[in-house]
Amino acid sequence: MNRLDISDWKEFKIAELFDINPTRYHKLINKDLFDEEGKNPVVVNSSYNNGIGGYSSCECTEQGNTITFSDTTTADSIFYQSNDFVGYSHVQKLVPIIYKDKWTKNCLLFFMIVFRAKAKLMNFDYVNKFTRENALNLLIKLPVKNNIPDWEYMENHIECLYLIERDSISTIANYINNPLEKNISLKGWKRFHLYDNEMFDIDMGTKLDKIKMTSVNPTINFIGRANKSNGITEFVDEISGLKPYEAGNLTLSLGGEYLGSCFIQPSPFYTSQNVVVLKPKWQMSFNVKMFISIMVFKESRLYYKAFVDELNRHIKTDFSIYLPTKNDAPDWQYMEDYISYLFQQQSNTLQHLV
Repeated sequence: MNRLDISDWKEFKIAELFDINPTRYHKLINKDLFDEEGKNPVVVNSSYNNGIGGYSSCECTEQGNTITFSDTTTADSIFYQSNDFVGYSHVQKLVPIIYKDKWTKNCLLFFMIVFRAKAKLMNFDYVNKFTRENALNLLIKLPVKNNIPDWEYMENHIECLYLIERDSISTIANYINNPLEKNISLKGWKRFHLYDNEMFDIDMGTKLDKIKMTSVNPTINFIGRANKSNGITEFVDEISGLKPYEAGNLTLSLGGEYLGSCFIQPSPFYTSQNVVVLKPKWQMSFNVKMFISIMVFKESRLYYKAFVDELNRHIKTDFSIYLPTKNDAPDWQYMEDYISYLFQQQSNTLQHLV
């Protein structure tokens, strides 16, 4: 990606845009907090795995769509949290004090990358601590329009990075069908069904009709057969007696023009006709789910055809995808590391925005 022209960008002090508060946490020792059967992520003082140190059965203490960091480690602990989570001692969160309705996921991701890049220059560590005061006083540059942050620019830039990332990951699937490209070794890769052990439970979805939905007090994403915005085609009211699917599940379009579109859902949702829900059988990381979603999309587009041979008849029978393996099982660490690498590559493109 070409370097961005930031000559017209404006400098902001973090304190002009955000307050920084300590996350609320359960006053428990780790052996009582963490639980192998837990479903709620615990964000700790870590620079790895998006700051998630494990999972807990305790209730979440913080809402998602926020940026967190540790005041005891380095700038590498700055992460965007999409889902609700359990806080931890010395983990801080950013709270918008202005333009509160403008800080969407993509705008926060853009800000997070710039924030991290600037903080890294300050060489915060265990001695020169990354305190709330130090963070609030940092000066960063953002694109502006009419002298305020340019929300559309930030949205579009992150969306562009997503597209680049998807294209990068898809080189894996392309190689499967074009062995002349030697950029990735597929030795030892195998095919897996989505319903195999340690993969997914396949739920056929709520099969709702969008035109019959209401949006008086919308709180739920409606997922249709679309190939952008995570498949979200509407924001609708929750239906009494019909529990939405949980955030973190994947959706997959079985047919139509955008057959094979597969997305990780960041918020509770309903689905339209011909959209299935893939429920991980274990606590898959975001990166693993991202890797799999790309492989699902590429497989669908290569071997199935809209309105002719769609996924409806295959998804629970013979549909399969290639995955890297270790000891004949999916190599989750390979997938984790590969996506982490791609995220880091994209993050590096914004390191000069300071």
